[in-house]
Amino acid sequence: MRIINSTEVGREAVERLLIKKSFDELELSPKVRAANQKIFGEDLTASEIVRRIVADVRSRGDAAVIDWTRKIDGVELKDFELAPGEIHLESRVLSSLEVAAENIRRFHTEQLPRSWITCRGENSLLGQKIIPLDRVGVYVPGGTAAYPSSVLMNVIPAKVAGVREVIMCTPNTNPHVLTAAKLAGVDRIFRVGGAQAIAAMAFGTEKIPRVNKIVGPGNIFVTLAKKEVYGHCDIDMLAGPSEILIIADEFANPVYAAADLLSQAEHDPLACSIAITTSASLAEKISAYVDEQIQRLPRKEIAAAAIERNGLIVVAQDLDEAVYFANHSAPEHLELLTREPFTLLPKIKNAGAIFLGENSPEPLGDYLAGPNHVLPTGGTAKFFSVLNVETFLKRTSIISYTRGDLLDAAEHIIHLALTEGLQAHAAAIKVRRP
Repeated sequence: MRIINSTEVGREAVERLLIKKSFDELELSPKVRAANQKIFGEDLTASEIVRRIVADVRSRGDAAVIDWTRKIDGVELKDFELAPGEIHLESRVLSSLEVAAENIRRFHTEQLPRSWITCRGENSLLGQKIIPLDRVGVYVPGGTAAYPSSVLMNVIPAKVAGVREVIMCTPNTNPHVLTAAKLAGVDRIFRVGGAQAIAAMAFGTEKIPRVNKIVGPGNIFVTLAKKEVYGHCDIDMLAGPSEILIIADEFANPVYAAADLLSQAEHDPLACSIAITTSASLAEKISAYVDEQIQRLPRKEIAAAAIERNGLIVVAQDLDEAVYFANHSAPEHLELLTREPFTLLPKIKNAGAIFLGENSPEPLGDYLAGPNHVLPTGGTAKFFSVLNVETFLKRTSIISYTRGDLLDAAEHIIHLALTEGLQAHAAAIKVRRP
């Protein structure tokens, strides 16, 4: 892995290295571009491709979904929806998924907010009503791996929130994914993937119902499709490749640090694995162990590409500088492998999830602890939150004034309305005065 010393190159140089490309700046590989040119007859950008697919599905519904699935995936869709009898629980993974599901459910139940009403003035009432979304769509990708854990993480919070119906679109009928869907409480499952699935859920088709919100991970085309349909429905976030950043002092175990960096690198050639340490000696050891451990991975080619492209070890002057770099990067996963990790916790401002100490590695959060693993990436942890129960809730204000309280407030309301030039607003108050 590349090792750089902040003292030698300067803080600004390190900051530039930590800035990640946005999801919509990622370049398509030559292989993908060639395939797209064959399908579309011209070399289009990912955004141009997605806009065509989304517009077509919005216009033609199921017919467009069938056409694009045939052209892109080489699959002839007949029955969109899986019948209940087609979903069988996979016993080999069932017990582990049950433990994970219970932990996730318990954690997210603690997040439930409450509706409330409070008195104001002479028995006037103000309050807030918490209302679950009616129908949510969950996207589950196909591709090189199946992720039943993501099904649990997206569906269970929606069910805890009280969402009436959760539908799932996936090109992947992997039995582990379907097992997780059944455990989590998915109501309907459709064999559709890609941008056409996102468009179908956003606008509704003859077979696929329209949803209020779309959540779930996907490739660049899925992410851009979510961006394209935003406003017609809500979305969770615009997520890019996975990331991990580790802050390590001289007491950290380099074997653990290397393993944790690789846990994200194996996801995707575009994944980002960064360690920031106060020890030059530890930096060298982490790099050596990454080289050693990567050789044992079945997905070593993917991990090696990620480490080559986005792997970095920074030697910081002290832990304060390490925290500064971490906040600047705003990583998806932040591990604190230091002797006293809780002393750093108050200083962390930007991170999707924080893992404290060597016994809290990132995969613990991915699978079993209970907090959600759907996290902001690409620096968006500066303004996005982790997916949670409130992702699936909306708030409605409640206002009930007595006549006396309205009359007491009337002059102020009229004054503000006239200041803004809104005569009818003022008149609606004046007509109620004696």
